[in-house]
Amino acid sequence: MTDTALDGALTVDDRRTPILEAAIAMFRDVAFHEASPELLAERAGTTVAELEETIGPWDTLVLATIEHWNAQRMAPILPLAERYGAVRFLRGIVEANVEDPALMRLLTAMLNIAATPGHPLAPRLQDRWLTFQLMVQRQLSRDIEAGREPDTMVPAYGSEQLIALYEGLQLQSMVRPGMDLVEAFDRAITRMREGWSRAYIPPVWEIDLPL
Repeated sequence: MTDTALDGALTVDDRRTPILEAAIAMFRDVAFHEASPELLAERAGTTVAELEETIGPWDTLVLATIEHWNAQRMAPILPLAERYGAVRFLRGIVEANVEDPALMRLLTAMLNIAATPGHPLAPRLQDRWLTFQLMVQRQLSRDIEAGREPDTMVPAYGSEQLIALYEGLQLQSMVRPGMDLVEAFDRAITRMREGWSRAYIPPVWEIDLPL
């Protein structure tokens, strides 16, 4: 099978997309540790061999699913960054995850794999997290230039803090039923941005002070 459709043959994308959509539906229904190539093959109406031929082994298929799913989620959110800045962009992701928390759960499950030394998928996952962090950092730099954020905020540190707030609150929301994630984000980011507007003061801890 080639990438070009001839005589009505399916293109690679034609073959991949139904499998990836079936994988998204599967991860909406079951936890990551309960998913498997066999379950996906059953749901997609195909075989494990066909899954591997079309997309690749399980790790590659999971990563392809995340990228396909994330692209769908991010399409309407990405314009928020350029128009309103990094904070509104992250809030848009929070809002999307409240509406459909399944991708948030899958990405959280991937953290364990990304942090496992020697796992074949770890470098690729780490690369994607780093790419996201750098994207937020660059947007914060543009926000300073546009006057949306104060120049007392260092974008490299601000992106660490902003993503830590966003991911930390999402993690809490998954284990605290009833938590208003958007409200918690708004409350916390308001406090954080107030801190950004002040000159940085190195921390002093009471345990470091002389007796």
